[in-house]
Amino acid sequence: MTDAPTDMYLDWIREALKQPGKTQVGLAAHLGIAHPQITQLLKGKRKLKVNEIPKIAAYLGVDPPGGEIKPSSSKWVPARKAGIVAAGLFREVDEFDQSEPEEITVPRDENFPNARQLIFDVEGDSMNELKPRPILPGDTVVATAYEDIAGRVVLRDGMVVVVQRTRDGGHMREWSVKQIEIYEDRTEFHPRSSNPKHKPIIVHRQFDADDGVSVEVIAVVRMVMNTMPGL
Repeated sequence: MTDAPTDMYLDWIREALKQPGKTQVGLAAHLGIAHPQITQLLKGKRKLKVNEIPKIAAYLGVDPPGGEIKPSSSKWVPARKAGIVAAGLFREVDEFDQSEPEEITVPRDENFPNARQLIFDVEGDSMNELKPRPILPGDTVVATAYEDIAGRVVLRDGMVVVVQRTRDGGHMREWSVKQIEIYEDRTEFHPRSSNPKHKPIIVHRQFDADDGVSVEVIAVVRMVMNTMPGL
């Protein structure tokens, strides 16, 4: 059962989803949750989180009940734990995962206060020679979802990004951290590693490789964190 304020928001979502090009699947992807969770939400069987409202409004392009969403004044915001970045390791995509994504609180990105913040745990040594600060196994990177800022931010040389490669029709996925090098006819995503097994991803013209592997920038790294041992 839902209360009156919640019903008001659910009605807003249902009506806005009637717009051309707006779908439950798209909304779920934008929130970083499984599609069935949207179904449960609209049935009143899943609680609507306060921090989801600005993200829903951004996807729907319609202000929520009560007016325009204003940038948060809090210095801390929730960030969704997206998964693991590990160069060269393709993992099977679980399309039916209905678990609630884990969230932690991170400093608000002053440049992009309303963009989603994503958390990735680092495995492997593909960026252990990045300068001025290496990214090491066990680190956590905080990244801004590129989909949310693509209209304002152009990819450029030196940016450190999370790159997604998919194959087998999207059923297998690799996430890795790379540094961008842009040339006239191609974009290269480079590891910065002491380990020679790590090779750059080279994409000519558009972000589509010629070997059946799709390449996409999904996030721009904004911060690297680590927990000191001994406590």
